[in-house]
Amino acid sequence: MITRTTTSGPPLLTLRIDWSELDLYGHVNNLAFMKYVQASRIHYTEVLGIAAWFTTEKKGFLLASSAIQFKQPLYYPGQVHIQANITFIKNSSFGIRHQLFNEDNDLVATAEDVLVLYDYNSGTKLLFPADLRKKVAQLENSTF
Repeated sequence: MITRTTTSGPPLLTLRIDWSELDLYGHVNNLAFMKYVQASRIHYTEVLGIAAWFTTEKKGFLLASSAIQFKQPLYYPGQVHIQANITFIKNSSFGIRHQLFNEDNDLVATAEDVLVLYDYNSGTKLLFPADLRKKVAQLENSTF
């Protein structure tokens, strides 16, 4: 069984499981998992400054793809912990892996996102800026 380890570095987001997220069988519905991943994605892009970049320059990202693999159910009441990591950086796209853990720190799901940097003014993709790449490398304690 995979468990979460507490480390410094990339963002960890903790969310409360809401009763309204349950399905007929009493566990968290798959759509709620996707909402948790979305919250993690936005949280990570806020940490990187991409959210502020959109506010000031109308540059940000588009979600190109998202996929999730369910490992075991989540239950109410409780919390879900989402650990996000950048997995790759290309010319204009990058990947984020999300690992979702229950309160016992057991892995309950993994998700993979591909995001594309995008200029909303011109309607074109953006090259991944060197300063943003450096920030990711520092946050992830890795080179990209």
